[in-house]
Amino acid sequence: MTRNKNIYTNFFGIKSTGRSFIKMHGLENHFVIFDGRDVPFFPNNSEISRICNPKTGIGADQLIILNEPSSDGLKFGAKVFMRLLNIDGREVEACGNATRCVASLLMENETLATVKIETLAGVLECHKLKDSRVQCNMGIASLDPRKIPLSIDIDTLNVKLESGPLSNPVISNIGNPHVTYFVDSIEGINIEKWAPAVQKNSLFPEQVNVGVAEIMDQQTLKLEVYERGAGLTSACGSGACAAVYAANKKKLDVSNKMQVIMPAGYVDIELLDDDSLIMSGPVAYVYSGLLS
Repeated sequence: MTRNKNIYTNFFGIKSTGRSFIKMHGLENHFVIFDGRDVPFFPNNSEISRICNPKTGIGADQLIILNEPSSDGLKFGAKVFMRLLNIDGREVEACGNATRCVASLLMENETLATVKIETLAGVLECHKLKDSRVQCNMGIASLDPRKIPLSIDIDTLNVKLESGPLSNPVISNIGNPHVTYFVDSIEGINIEKWAPAVQKNSLFPEQVNVGVAEIMDQQTLKLEVYERGAGLTSACGSGACAAVYAANKKKLDVSNKMQVIMPAGYVDIELLDDDSLIMSGPVAYVYSGLLS
C-alpha cells in the first residue's frame, strides 16, 4: 500500500487532508487498515469505536494499524507489524481473515508472491494463490492451559462447560483463545443467546472466542463463531483453524485437511504434523479514502 498518500481531491475539486485508509474484507469480515509506519497512529477506544461504527465512521469489525516490525520480526523477515484492535479497543493477538487482507495488500504493492507479517502471535508467512486467494501459516496451535490462557489447569480436551445445548467443548489457542463446541446440527441453536455466558466465564481471564461446529463429513465442517469484542461474525479464520485442530485432537472422524464452511463462505484448513495450521481463503478490496 502507498505510504503517506494523505491528500485527496473530491468530486467537486476540493482538496482535503487526513489519514489515508483502505477498507477490505475476508468473507465479509471487514477491516479498516491504516499505515502507521511513517506517521504513528494511536487511536483511543472512543475513536476506534467511532471509526468502526458504520453509522458514524467507516464501518469495520476490526481496526488494523501497520507499524514497522520489531527487531525480532526483522530477524524472521517480517515486512510489517500488524496491530489488531477490536471495536471495544481490545488489542487481540491474531485474525486469519485480517492477515490474508494485509498480506494481499503488501504482495500487490511490492509485487511479491510471499510475505511475512509480524503479529502478537508471532511472524506469519503468507503466499499468493489464484483467484484472489491467500494462504497463511497461522502458527502452532496448543491445548496448554497456560498458553490459552486459563485461570485453572484443566484437561482442555474434556471440559465440563455447558451453556444451553452446548457442552463438552475443546479449548485451544491458535494465536488467540478459542472454545469449540461440536453439535449434531447448527441450525436451531441460538449462538447469540448461549455464547456470551461462555465467553465471560471466569475460566477465561482474557475472555474467549466461541465456536460451534457441525461435522458434515471427513473433509467438511460447518462453523459459526461468536468473537470477543465483535459478537457473531460471518467468518472467523482463526476459529476455523481452531475447529479443525479440535476435531483432530478429539479424534473425531475427520481428515487433517478440511473445508470449513461459514455463513459468508469457506476457507481450506490443513493441520500439519507439528500442530501448525495452514489456512487458504479469499480477500476483497472494498474502497480507500481519507479519515479527516
